[in-house]
Amino acid sequence: MMKSNDEWLEADGLGGFASYTKAGTRTRKYHSLFLVSRKPPTDRRVLVNGVDAVVESGGDRLALTSQTYKPSAPGETSVVRYEGRPMSFEFDGSLWPTWKYDLGDGRTIEHSIMVPRGSPLVILSWRLSSRNGKPTRLVVRPFLSGRDYHSLQHENPAFNFKPATDERPGRWGFQPYAGEPGVVAVSNGAFKEEPYWYRGFLYTQERERGLEDTEDLGTPGTFVFDLESEAILVFGTDGATEGMSASSIEDRVSALRSTERSRRLAAPSLLARAASAYIADRGAGKTILAGYPWFTDWGRDTFISLRGLCIATGRLSEARQVLAQWSGAVSQGMLPNRFTDSDEAPEFNSVDASLWFIVAVHDLRAAEKRAGFVPSTVEEWQINAAIVAILRGYSTGTRHGIRMDQDHLLAAGEPGVQLTWMDAKVGDHVVTPRIGKPVEIQALWINALRIGGQTDSRFAEWAAAAEKSFNQKFWNESAHYLYDVVDADHVAGRLDGCIRPNALFAVGGLPYQLLHGDRARDVVALAEAKLLTPAGPRSLAPDDPNYRGTYQGGVWSRDTAYHQGTVWPYLMGAFVEAWVRSRERSPEALREARQRFLEPLITVLDPTRSGHLPEIAEGDAPHAPRGCPFQAWSVGEALRLDQIVLAPLG
Repeated sequence: MMKSNDEWLEADGLGGFASYTKAGTRTRKYHSLFLVSRKPPTDRRVLVNGVDAVVESGGDRLALTSQTYKPSAPGETSVVRYEGRPMSFEFDGSLWPTWKYDLGDGRTIEHSIMVPRGSPLVILSWRLSSRNGKPTRLVVRPFLSGRDYHSLQHENPAFNFKPATDERPGRWGFQPYAGEPGVVAVSNGAFKEEPYWYRGFLYTQERERGLEDTEDLGTPGTFVFDLESEAILVFGTDGATEGMSASSIEDRVSALRSTERSRRLAAPSLLARAASAYIADRGAGKTILAGYPWFTDWGRDTFISLRGLCIATGRLSEARQVLAQWSGAVSQGMLPNRFTDSDEAPEFNSVDASLWFIVAVHDLRAAEKRAGFVPSTVEEWQINAAIVAILRGYSTGTRHGIRMDQDHLLAAGEPGVQLTWMDAKVGDHVVTPRIGKPVEIQALWINALRIGGQTDSRFAEWAAAAEKSFNQKFWNESAHYLYDVVDADHVAGRLDGCIRPNALFAVGGLPYQLLHGDRARDVVALAEAKLLTPAGPRSLAPDDPNYRGTYQGGVWSRDTAYHQGTVWPYLMGAFVEAWVRSRERSPEALREARQRFLEPLITVLDPTRSGHLPEIAEGDAPHAPRGCPFQAWSVGEALRLDQIVLAPLG
């Protein structure tokens, strides 16, 4: 039987998605069947949380779904309720989530869930293997809300159970709350009104995270099907279901499946197929969602992920759309680290997002040149203008103390602000402030200057001066490693010698390598010895007194461990590239790296072969996956390794 925390994902390319566990339970408040973005890819609303599905045949009732409820008896942690005997099932591993249920009499029911790309729509279907002489019917009860996806719903008198009338057969409209999006249900079954509140759904992963964990859901009634043919139930917006009715639903669903099947089969690998889930619309352009189920588009994550999700997979047009979309958001030489879910101003609290943008542009241009693609003059002008604005803004000084110092290195930081990728903050407490000159920021800064220097010699001169300062100031001779921060807290000569993976970016992970020869090999060797796990590098060496090997508990416990030992799979990209570069990228090194690092990474973090990889894993063995279960830069860096870094020479 599948583990209850194994999760699946179906994304619509607009910010909406369907997701819950492969065991059929909802363990997060984010788990739902129909979730839409009102302002793609943000302002997400949960409309259909899930369903109860029961088969009735020959006087027997068999539940195909299970629900977890808050316990009422002392000592119970949760109650998993079935209406009939427990189900048996298997996750089919096909192009979209598919389950098979054993009815116990030689028959099975196959159930599938599919979200077609580009439409706020989810298709549910059930197919009986044979009738076996027994009349068999399926009863499906939807659970509705109409809430922000970060929130929870509780029983209230404002909830509207009444379906809207529709003259077209097989269509029912529901809008539980005025001002919230409505949902249209289209089915080849019959609908029976049975308004009712189901109380006390328990989300066990929210409880483990120390968050509010209980919800009430309203149900307007049941859909009833005679299983002589495939039972189909579609939830969507009014526009997405336009022209769909009881008489046309089978043909429309067949066409949608055919289109999706062709699109998904065109992907050359599971990783490449999963990549499309993270590419989403933003206005007239494209963006990349950092992860599901709770992240939207973050600048740093977008530009790191894009190199694998888009460039490594040949989606060059989409990569250019993403960069063009973001290039118009430069403010005071900075790109936002995050767009909010509502209409507040973007957040400019990242020193590295803007520099990663320049690196992503470099990689895209190189790929376009290899492919013989000529970009539009207007887009190139806009992207070039963004690069110049970033380098000028950083050199003269911008928000949060970001400025080029006299040694041409980049200083950054002020109390109370987290600027690097190690950005955990609990209340006013910044866990890893790293104020001063962090090592990976210098690697990014020098790479960005060298890229800008291809069109402006002044930037090239600064890059050369900064690289000289870097090699003079960052080498820690006693550790044979790089300092994590120099001039810490903006105090000249103050050094932070923590062994963290950030030093790897001086050797791998970026276009231009700053360390070579013995120093490069020493950095890779120490990182491999102290930081590397099969799931990726740890964020802090285990022999450091601040090391935290587990990532569990409430917000304080988790966030204070986030970058203090927790494993980050995306860092495997920098490590493996550094490892093969330190071995002159020989054919033997490429083969060995794939076998020793990339293949175990996928085996450990994606045992069910979904193509998705999580955000983090625990530092201590067995390195259990934690955090966001579907993370863009984890998938993106694995793809970059697979398709670019470890590609055969020639």
